[in-house]
Amino acid sequence: MGSPKLQFRGSLSSIDPRKSPVLIVGQLGHLTSLSFSDVAPRLQPRVDEEAWNLAVNSLQPSPTDYCSLYLNLATVAALPIKCSRHNTPSRTHAVTKLVKTHSTGGDECIVLVCERNDVYASACGVARAYPTYSRKTASGASSTEHTVTVEVLLVGKGDAPLTQEDIKLLEDAVFSVRLAARIVDTPANEMHTDAFIEEVHKVAQILDIKPMIIRGDDLAAKGFGGIYGVGKAAIHPPALVVLSHLPSGATDSIAWVGKGIVYDTGGLSIKTKTSMPGMKRDCGGAAGILGAFCVAVQSGFTQNLHAIFCLAENAVGPTATKPDDIHTLYSGRTVEINNTDAEGRLVLSDGVAYAAKELHCSTILDMATLTGAQGTATGKFHGAVLTNSQDWEDAAVSAGVVSGDLLHPLPFTPELHFAEFASAVADMKNSVADRLNATASCAGLFIAAHLGFDFPGSWIHVDMAYPVHCGERATGYGVGLLPVLFGHHSQSRLLKNLAPILSENGGCEENCKASKKMRLS
Repeated sequence: MGSPKLQFRGSLSSIDPRKSPVLIVGQLGHLTSLSFSDVAPRLQPRVDEEAWNLAVNSLQPSPTDYCSLYLNLATVAALPIKCSRHNTPSRTHAVTKLVKTHSTGGDECIVLVCERNDVYASACGVARAYPTYSRKTASGASSTEHTVTVEVLLVGKGDAPLTQEDIKLLEDAVFSVRLAARIVDTPANEMHTDAFIEEVHKVAQILDIKPMIIRGDDLAAKGFGGIYGVGKAAIHPPALVVLSHLPSGATDSIAWVGKGIVYDTGGLSIKTKTSMPGMKRDCGGAAGILGAFCVAVQSGFTQNLHAIFCLAENAVGPTATKPDDIHTLYSGRTVEINNTDAEGRLVLSDGVAYAAKELHCSTILDMATLTGAQGTATGKFHGAVLTNSQDWEDAAVSAGVVSGDLLHPLPFTPELHFAEFASAVADMKNSVADRLNATASCAGLFIAAHLGFDFPGSWIHVDMAYPVHCGERATGYGVGLLPVLFGHHSQSRLLKNLAPILSENGGCEENCKASKKMRLS
């Protein structure tokens, strides 16, 4: 079936379910708090009040449950009741599953019954249920254009209705989640470095920004030994691409740096036949940052914001980097290569060093599908966060809970862990000596070392190797997270109210319900 257009509304419209099938989804407590008149416009004339009440009262979510109200054209579904402190109250992952399960493949409606604080994460969850990349040619597949209308029914006490500004934010976020997921789902014979740069150009056009691009041998000439060393053996040359949003009145400069390995064979330290499939997803950090940057800028980001894409294919060929080679990275530090499959940290190190040295950024976040150890440490649903700042660690975890892109901290102890990279002939090796010693932390520390552990600003590292996908589909992870984490710099009321960091003008707007607020020192 074709990929639908998604549109949002802040109220329910009156349409017969036979013309537009409807799924009403929410937490059981929220569903039971509704009167039939609240949902009647989307159910009549096919469903009456008695049928609605019987259906809602029959729901026993464990973890989810649903009840058909009219054939397969009107359904009410309940989200899980249980939600522990490291989960998102929006139950975003269950929203995605329920919407996927009940999609009809044509024009349809999703009614989100939730509190205002959960609407952004829930919208991102709906977006994940409608991936856009497909090369299916089966006769049953339809390319017919269709529309999914998402209508929001707010049930929180004192929740003001969604404004047009709120609806635009939700639609921008949904577009960007699906954009990032499409890039990650696209195989490397299509999504090579040239194609990724075209995707950056398309977003730049939307935002009226001109990209800065350094490619191929120019990378080597300008000192980007990490990006060049990883990508020099590929047919499509490596690149550093920068999008810069520079609003008037900005007083701070922030960089988001994304790992964009469009395919990772492992290089000469080649992966096995079972661990290489799926490595098209190794550009997930860069894809997430492209989508997040699009949302942030469209929402009126008030500070200088740079999106830096470190793009390369880790290919095997006559010019590929060999174990024992020594590269000089943009930081000026030398790296002895003892594992060509530890390539993401090399390209990111060039990116963060560029952000500090040339763009003078005081806050630098890098995001990457960096390590298999991330999955062991924090699992399939939570990315891992490593940072030199307790405030940013707390803020990142809080933003994960609010946005649905969950995060959990890794230990930050360079004095204990960085010795794993000791080299007899260079400043460091690129892979650890002991693979049982906090490998996910060590990988992040390698990147921090190219800023310097005395870096006076804030550095945040997000490893999202596992939550970048769910099954065989990309999730667009990171697109929801970053605009919330940096929401204190947004002009969007919704993002400012979700942001875990107080804005300089005194914090939340009226009705703010964000979970935990802090001020960075």
